[in-house]
Amino acid sequence: MIEVLSYDLPDSCLIQVDADANGWHFWQPDEKYLVLGQSNKAERSLIVDQVLADNVRVYKRPSGGESVILSPKTLVISVRLLSGKLENPQIYFRRINSVIINALKETGVKDISYKGISDITIGEKKILGSSIYRKKNMVFYHAVLNVSENILLISKYLQHPPKEPDYRQGRDHADFVTSLHEAGYQISVSELIVKLNQQFSKDLSQ
Repeated sequence: MIEVLSYDLPDSCLIQVDADANGWHFWQPDEKYLVLGQSNKAERSLIVDQVLADNVRVYKRPSGGESVILSPKTLVISVRLLSGKLENPQIYFRRINSVIINALKETGVKDISYKGISDITIGEKKILGSSIYRKKNMVFYHAVLNVSENILLISKYLQHPPKEPDYRQGRDHADFVTSLHEAGYQISVSELIVKLNQQFSKDLSQ
């Protein structure tokens, strides 16, 4: 039986109802973690025997979307937006993902675009998935950017999701997901953090 932990990973610091400004936080996981979406069940989303055998910690986040794996070869991008009224989630996804896309373009990434509900892709392959949690006057967005993680790791722990964007077209993880390094962009996490900080400071500061 998998123990599912409450979400208390480093970006949870942004979930503050009394916050008085937009904020962002970028962090590189120190080990492998599996994170379930708010409506996910471990036995439906994860390859349970493998998760237990490798003793990978499992968390459930407050936001929607499907389950993800975090690792030291990924970068978690988290944003708090203050909002006087809660808009359609697509407004927040598009606003924040456009900032990330601009930052990636600044590092030289090409053929990058927004696809599905909340994905960022290179060509037809996903490099970033995101989700949103909304509460009172605050929107919490977090995403996982695959910098250099081997796609086989995703297949090792995650089942094919019950819901998928149209552009996935039934592809398995190996055919659907890529990384910046696999796509030919040898960008370091530290370089990405610098570019993201610059772009968010420009576009989201109050």
